[in-house]
Amino acid sequence: MSKIFRTMITFITCLLIGGCSSFPSIFQNNNLQGIHKIQHIVIIMQENRSFDTYFGTYPGADGLPRANGQFTVCLNDPKTGKCVYPFHDPADKNFGGPHDANNFIADVDGGKMDGFLAQAESSPTGCKNPNDPSCGGGIEVMGWHDAREIPNYWKYAQNFVLQDHLFEPNASWSLPAHLFMVSEWSAKCSKAGDPMSCVNALQSPDFPPDFSLGGNPPSGIRPDYAWTDLTYLLFKNNVSWKYYVQTGTQPDCATDAADCPPVRQSADTPGIWNPLPFFDTVKDDNQLANITSTQDFFKDAKAGNLPNVSWITPNNANSEHPPALVSVGQSWATRIVDAVMQSSDWNSTAIFLSWDDWGGFYDHVVPPTVDENGYGLRVPGIVISPYAKQGYIDHQVLSHDAYVKFIEDDFLDSQRIDPKTDNRPDPRPDVRENASVLGDLSLDFDFNQSPRPPLILDNRPQPGPVSIPGS
Repeated sequence: MSKIFRTMITFITCLLIGGCSSFPSIFQNNNLQGIHKIQHIVIIMQENRSFDTYFGTYPGADGLPRANGQFTVCLNDPKTGKCVYPFHDPADKNFGGPHDANNFIADVDGGKMDGFLAQAESSPTGCKNPNDPSCGGGIEVMGWHDAREIPNYWKYAQNFVLQDHLFEPNASWSLPAHLFMVSEWSAKCSKAGDPMSCVNALQSPDFPPDFSLGGNPPSGIRPDYAWTDLTYLLFKNNVSWKYYVQTGTQPDCATDAADCPPVRQSADTPGIWNPLPFFDTVKDDNQLANITSTQDFFKDAKAGNLPNVSWITPNNANSEHPPALVSVGQSWATRIVDAVMQSSDWNSTAIFLSWDDWGGFYDHVVPPTVDENGYGLRVPGIVISPYAKQGYIDHQVLSHDAYVKFIEDDFLDSQRIDPKTDNRPDPRPDVRENASVLGDLSLDFDFNQSPRPPLILDNRPQPGPVSIPGS
């Protein structure tokens, strides 16, 4: 039975018996107001790029500082003693630099923002050869791309919304970033099933058991994420969700530093990009089946059956995580966006496209301090929606916490992941969605405009124009 046919039956039944609290979304959308016109939120989380490395020369954005046509920032190269200015990097393969909590502190250097080169050229623990690409790419962390390498990302920015003050929520690497994305905390729990046994862990929450290096738990011992995640509130309020995971591998060590063999990734293998299976709430609510393959995402989009909330995780090859190719990651993200735009769900969807951490690449903006966990460094953020403002640059201070806040405002009547109100006490340091510095993501939308048509892009695009003449 088709979705439309089922919906018609439900609609007719509601008319006959009366008292239906809400009609299905296909009939609701014309009547919904403001943020509630968004009935599908799709979060695409790519990997390891700073704002300046992708949009540092984007017109109107807070990009790489320049005066009289010249860059005004340069970093000392410890190897040569020379000052390295930002430069156009046409390479499709980048190597980035180390990016754990200690590297963050060194990169920021008390607000000087001058530690990136030194960190990229240092030899992290486990690196036998400082020139090994997995140890970092040296001066290339000062390189920037533009529409020549990432034409589709720039077209999305030009046609929808670019956020130029979106920060990683945590000042460390991928696993804590993904934990914040779904739960607003990164912690380590000493007692299974007991949220009050959890303690703050910015750098080293419990790791999945099949990591290959760096303080892994013994084989067979699995982490227990006992604190509350967003799916707990979604389930309680009958809000549908899926976490789509692409089959393949993931690249990181437990310290995200060096020389790890690939780890298998799929919907049924919890990992650093797929932490939800380790959450007690997901298991207790019998929601493990909601963690599924990205093949199901394309099927759901084509059928017009997207859930209210979708998270999408690429595999290593499609992630843009150095040394994965930029072009391949952009192609993957474009396929996802195209699938949504070609879906009957497009007119009620908001896509949030971002990158989980800075990957060691240079950025010139000092991150705000929210608490002991962050914010981390700036990452690119793009909002794609039929209601997104066209060609708008959002200068608000944001983080991935804003995605959680938007979901809560849209579907949960602004209820937060808050141990004082969600009936699952835990000792998290604060309620991140309520941070005074966090902007309002709804300002990226014009809900009074008619839904804008799709912008279908080629997933193998031709290079775009030069952003700085002569570069």
